[in-house]
Amino acid sequence: MRVTRKSRLLIHLQSWSFVILFLAVIGLVAWLSTQYVYRDDWTYGHRNSLTQASVKLLRTLKAPLNITAYVGDNQPLRDAIRRFVDKYQQVKPDTRLHFVNPNTNPEITRQQGISSEGELVISYQGRSQHVMQVNELNVTNAIESVARAAGRYVVFLSGDGERDPLGQHNFDLGDFGKQLQDKGFKIETLNLAANQTIPENTAVLVIAGPQANLLPGAVNIIVKYVKQGGNLLWLGEPGPLYGLQPLAQALGVSFDHGTIVDPDSQLFGITNPTVIVVPKYQPDYAITRDFSISTLFAGATGIETDASSGWQSQDFLKTLPHSWLATGKLQGSIRYNPKQGDKPGPLTIGVSLTREIKPAANGGKKTAGAAAKHREQRVVVTGDGDFLSNAYLNNGGNLALGLNILNWLSNQDNFISINPVSAPDRTLILTHPDQVVISLGFLFVLPLLLIACGLLIWIRRRRS
Repeated sequence: MRVTRKSRLLIHLQSWSFVILFLAVIGLVAWLSTQYVYRDDWTYGHRNSLTQASVKLLRTLKAPLNITAYVGDNQPLRDAIRRFVDKYQQVKPDTRLHFVNPNTNPEITRQQGISSEGELVISYQGRSQHVMQVNELNVTNAIESVARAAGRYVVFLSGDGERDPLGQHNFDLGDFGKQLQDKGFKIETLNLAANQTIPENTAVLVIAGPQANLLPGAVNIIVKYVKQGGNLLWLGEPGPLYGLQPLAQALGVSFDHGTIVDPDSQLFGITNPTVIVVPKYQPDYAITRDFSISTLFAGATGIETDASSGWQSQDFLKTLPHSWLATGKLQGSIRYNPKQGDKPGPLTIGVSLTREIKPAANGGKKTAGAAAKHREQRVVVTGDGDFLSNAYLNNGGNLALGLNILNWLSNQDNFISINPVSAPDRTLILTHPDQVVISLGFLFVLPLLLIACGLLIWIRRRRS
């Protein structure tokens, strides 16, 4: 090719055109980066992103969320909190983070009751919650607590041997009660022998396995509460109803006489046949929607409903097909015996009841459970209460199921299935033999392989 003045000019023009176009593209990309943001988390378990439970909760919040961090002149801690809160701001942009220095603002720090550096105060619509240890589980639970409507009282009946919602015995519900409090519920106990009325602000009344006969007057108060539209959780057990037959009649439910056994439980490593596993649920039902964790029930009985009771019933907990209701003594070799009244599975151990409640026509006087407008009354009856006890709460999905039931009963449907899980385990534990193998590999095996490769290459070059 002959180089001329014209060809030289064209080459220079081409070069400058490339430079101009390249700079224009770089400038366009830089401008687009200020207008649009794209993020993706490629870490295992999405450790740098919020779980779907947290995302679902944040999307239910309509008002701004305020987070105040009490941190002194500790820049690394402030930066860590900013990065953590940024994950919430990505989902909910109106999440506001504000820092307060306890050293320069001691009065505000004392008023808020701050006890440690790095403590967060999460506020939403006038309600606030403190977070001592900053992680997703604690922060999301705190957000759920302040987002929940105020005055949601869960009232547990007491005085007749019921499970204590704050007790620490294996039989009690103390761990579950603590979880309810962390979620924003207020826990109260009620002895109807001492107080003959159920409080008007009762969101859910809980009957948790009485061990003695309730007084007829107390049963009448409970039945009246239900007839007036009150929501109820009845944790039944195999055996007598202890005077609650009128309540069962009002709800149109009956408990089977016997205890459910399931030989398939052995497949899950359970030796006690009366401890049954429920691995499947109604996928299109509010309480168990998107719920896929197996739950354990110890010593349960079956439940039947009356279609003519006026309630809309839904069986949301059923045993496996190989289970049966054993009506005889649970001793020695337990076998299915239809001659003595054993009932084949699958059996219902959890049922929900709903009906529409019309405005109360009582001259404007409010009573416990009375509705101010058309609403849905909700009741859940289970054939076992052990699944929420301290002994079994942390097995499988028992805790999550219990929280879903209380959220549904208290008409807090937005919070169903919002139960944050901890990040996957990031700790690598090596046994002593593993450490020896890795050490020898890096110190001796790998260097010897490199030397061998070098010698092989050197020998080949000498021969060529």
